[in-house]
Amino acid sequence: MDNSGKEKEALTLMAEADKKMKSSRGFGTLFGGSSRKYEEACDIYVRAANMFKMAKNWSAAGNAFSQAAHLHLQMDNKLDGAINFLDAGNAFKKTDPQEAINCLNQAIEIYTDMGRFTIAAKHHISIAEIYESELLDVDKAICHYEQAADYYKGEESKSAANKCLLKVATYTAQLEQYQKAIDIYEQLSVQRYEDMFPAFSDARECKLVKKLLDAYEEQDVDAFTDAVKDFDSISRLDQWNTTMLLRIKKQIQDEESDLR
Repeated sequence: MDNSGKEKEALTLMAEADKKMKSSRGFGTLFGGSSRKYEEACDIYVRAANMFKMAKNWSAAGNAFSQAAHLHLQMDNKLDGAINFLDAGNAFKKTDPQEAINCLNQAIEIYTDMGRFTIAAKHHISIAEIYESELLDVDKAICHYEQAADYYKGEESKSAANKCLLKVATYTAQLEQYQKAIDIYEQLSVQRYEDMFPAFSDARECKLVKKLLDAYEEQDVDAFTDAVKDFDSISRLDQWNTTMLLRIKKQIQDEESDLR
């Protein structure tokens, strides 16, 4: 069956599900038939969504999954509703990033209401990644990484929380919010510096990172320059680190000039 045939079958299924929904509002409600018809309609919407996926009609697939999700919520079936919202979000990622975010947020709301914060954190990361790669909104990406970190901390998933915080530090540094980035690095233990920067592979490098932070806080451009040279001599800085360090050095120099 080609894509047009799959799409035609999906549309037939959608019509069938809509018909069941309309009939459930009739006399069947008096005899408890509404719930069964809702369940059947949900199943058909999901079948239609999967057929739309096979036809690569991602928007239609997302809409069908969303209809199933809302119907599950009407039946107070929150878990299946959340799963359908996630499926809808994954489909919408292909064509409509903002609608994907809307669906993921609805799933997150359900998971947090159920107390499943680790799963909610995972999907906050998914939203952050959409803002990173599709919508190019760093500020909103930061917000979702911070929320994910908070949820992971609450669930004692410290390693996962630290990875999110490092993303926050990376982007706040790019936005030249250096103090916030430094505060994040200082929250993390010296033992975690290896995870922060792949180049920081031994204790000597950790001490040099501390020197960089101290020099920045003291606004000592000479000490900062020396610390960068020392570090580069034992572990070559990559392009991103070099760019960020040059920006920080320039900020220190500018602040020194303002004080004169």
